[in-house]
Amino acid sequence: MDFNVKKLASDAGVFFSRAMQFTEEKLGQAEKTELDAHFENLLARADSTKNWTEKILRQTEVLLQPNPSARVEEFLYEKLDRKVPSRVTNGELLAQYMTEAANDFGPGTPYGKTLIKVGETQRRLGAAERDFIHSASINFLTPLRNFLEGDWRTISKERRILQNRRLDLDACKARLKKAKAAEAKAAAVPDFQETRPRNYVLSASASALWSDEVEKAEHELRLTQTEFDRQAEVTRLLLEGISSTHVNHLRCLHEFVESQTNYYAQCYQYMLDLQKQLGRFSGTFVGNAESTSPPPAAASPPAVAAATLPAVPTIPVVPTIVGVPNTVAESVLNPNEVKPPTSGTRKARVLYDYEAADSTELALLADEMITVYSLPGMDPDWLIGERGNQKGKVPVTYLELLS
Repeated sequence: MDFNVKKLASDAGVFFSRAMQFTEEKLGQAEKTELDAHFENLLARADSTKNWTEKILRQTEVLLQPNPSARVEEFLYEKLDRKVPSRVTNGELLAQYMTEAANDFGPGTPYGKTLIKVGETQRRLGAAERDFIHSASINFLTPLRNFLEGDWRTISKERRILQNRRLDLDACKARLKKAKAAEAKAAAVPDFQETRPRNYVLSASASALWSDEVEKAEHELRLTQTEFDRQAEVTRLLLEGISSTHVNHLRCLHEFVESQTNYYAQCYQYMLDLQKQLGRFSGTFVGNAESTSPPPAAASPPAVAAATLPAVPTIPVVPTIVGVPNTVAESVLNPNEVKPPTSGTRKARVLYDYEAADSTELALLADEMITVYSLPGMDPDWLIGERGNQKGKVPVTYLELLS
């Protein structure tokens, strides 16, 4: 118990000494040991790294999980060291609703079939999003958190120790300076002409006491200087390790970009496939819809195009069966064997890029101009397009017909 009391008193004395030194430095009444310029640059670089890492980490979390309540839930699970429960993505939830709606409306109806196709694509988009979030969390967010919760805490701890060592060093310097001033004053030559020789004895005794105090202060200064230099070297090594941190974060950033690139490439491919499916089967869906509910007087652009474009009357009409490839129609409507009409062709501007699915179709590039016309027996959502010596079927939904 006696040892603990002494230690407590010693710690209190050290704390009081540091507090006095810190206060006098703020008031400009005490000198402060300045660190070298290189060390100050390392400190500034470390602080900048910490601040920007925090901002990048928080904003990346917002990007991956926009819902703030979900982020709070994940944070609590992480702090409790428990596994975060699996959460359905928005795309997967939308896919579920579309599938249920298709079953309710009838999976054989045009609307139901389209809902099923779009829902399947949304499910694939949701799965791709889940994989991207998982990859980004492991390869990018985790290293940033490890730096803030590991390396940076160690650096902050050593910097606080260095600050205390500096305060102790400056306090020792101040005590040594005061002791030397008092020693010089006590060592002043006394006036032997005075009738009171006792003053000389007191002066000599005080000089000896201050000399001992100076030696003690010099010894403490050497010890505190050694501790300060050792702690400064430890802190310097940790601060120079920030360069390695930058290299590690650079590698993680490349992995994050690669994951994001793969994610968006998957999404683009999924939507491109869906667009082709809808463009290819939309004519059949429209035809089925017309049999149950005739369209209004204002016809859609594909119907208008089919009605106003001239037709070649030499091609017989072949019926189309939903879901069954019509090889007869394909052979009859082979655009390479059909000559364009002598008059009545129209110009059209391509709205979107289109990749031909087979040799009977014509690949399109956005904003290019082509010549189009219709043939009897063709799907109303398709036209024959010509570009120079190239010819093939093109979807009307990708075109803007010009007068």
